[in-house]
Amino acid sequence: MRTAVFSWLLALCLSMGVAQAAGPLEFATIDRSGWPNSLTSSVEFDTASRGEILMFAKVLLASEALDESALKQRLGVRQLDLASVNQVRQRFWELLLENYRLASQDCDGAPFCPPVRNLGDLRQLAAGFTGDSKATYGAWAEASARFHQQYLHEQLRLAALFPSVSSEIRRMAPAEHLGDELADRQFLLTFDDGPSPRDGRTDQLLEVLRAEDLHGLFFVLGDSFQARLNQSSEVQMRGLYDGQCVGIHGWEHKSHASWGEWQNSVIHSANLASRTLADAYQPLFRPPYGQRRSDSAGFFKAQGMQLMLWNIDSQDWSKKVSATAAAQRVQTLMLLWRRGIILFHDTHAKAALAVPALLDGNRYNGVQWLDCRSL
Repeated sequence: MRTAVFSWLLALCLSMGVAQAAGPLEFATIDRSGWPNSLTSSVEFDTASRGEILMFAKVLLASEALDESALKQRLGVRQLDLASVNQVRQRFWELLLENYRLASQDCDGAPFCPPVRNLGDLRQLAAGFTGDSKATYGAWAEASARFHQQYLHEQLRLAALFPSVSSEIRRMAPAEHLGDELADRQFLLTFDDGPSPRDGRTDQLLEVLRAEDLHGLFFVLGDSFQARLNQSSEVQMRGLYDGQCVGIHGWEHKSHASWGEWQNSVIHSANLASRTLADAYQPLFRPPYGQRRSDSAGFFKAQGMQLMLWNIDSQDWSKKVSATAAAQRVQTLMLLWRRGIILFHDTHAKAALAVPALLDGNRYNGVQWLDCRSL
C-alpha cells in the first residue's frame, strides 16, 4: 500500500515539475555475522566476493522472468522504461562476469569457484547457486539473498524511472564518473551535504580520516559552506579541509534537473569553494539526488568541470539505516562491485562510525583507499 501511494505521489510531483529522489521506501541492509570468515586476506576477500556476485546474479536472473506488468508492480512504479531496465541489466551482467573472473583467479578448491568461460556459464552457475554447505554458509546465504533482492529492487527502480527521473544508475555522458571505471579493489570515500556548523559532525569525521591518513572527497553545499565561513575565516576553512579534497554539491540541495537556477547554483558554489580553499578545491560537481539535465554536458565542459556520481551508496542519511547497517551494506557492495565511489554524508553521525569499521575490516585484503588528491 505504501509503495503504491509513493508511486502516485512521485508521478504527481513529476507532473507538477517537482523533482523527487527516485529511490524506494526501504533500503537493503544485511547482518554479515553469518559469513563464517573474516576478510583479512585477499583470498578471503575473493571468496566472499564470489559469494555475493553469485547471489546477486541469481536474483538478477530471476528478475528477467517478470513481464512488464509484473515488474511495474514489483518496483512500485506506474510508468516503466523497459529499455532502460534492460540496459542496466546488461551492464550488470558484464560487470558480474568481469568481477567473477577477477575473484576466481587461482581459486582451485576454494568455495564458490566453478570455472566460468562466458556469460552463459555464469548465468547457469547463478541459477543453481545455493551457497554450498548449509552448515557453513546457510545463515549467510539466507541473509545475502534477502539483501540482494532488495538491492536489485533499488537499482531496477532507478533504471525504470530513468531518464524521466535521472539518477546515478546510468551515465548521461561518457565523462561522468560512476565508480566502475576504477581498478579492481580501488575505492574512493566521498561525503555529501556539508559542512556542518563549527565543531560538528564534519569536524568529527575529519578527525577520523586524519587519524588513518585517509584523504576523502567532500561535496559541499554552497549555502552550508558560506554559513560555516561566516562562523570562521578563510584560513580556518582551509585548515578544516587540509589534506582533503572539496567538490561542490550545488548551492542548495535541490534537483539540478528541474531548478531554473541550476547553472547559477553550480557557478556560485564553485567560485566560493575555489576562492576560499585554493588547492583543496577540485572542479567536480555531484548533483543532488544524482539528478541532472541530459543536455548539461556542454555547460560543465565549458566550466572546466566534471560530474562525479557513485556506485556504492551507504544510505546513511536514512533513519532506518544505523551506522552498523550502513557499514555492512557498503562492505557487501564492495565485495559485489569490487571497485567504486562510496557515498556517505558528513552531516550525519553515522559516517564517523561506519568508516572505521570498513577500514578495520579491509586492512590486509588488497583494498586500496584512493587518495582524492591523485584524481
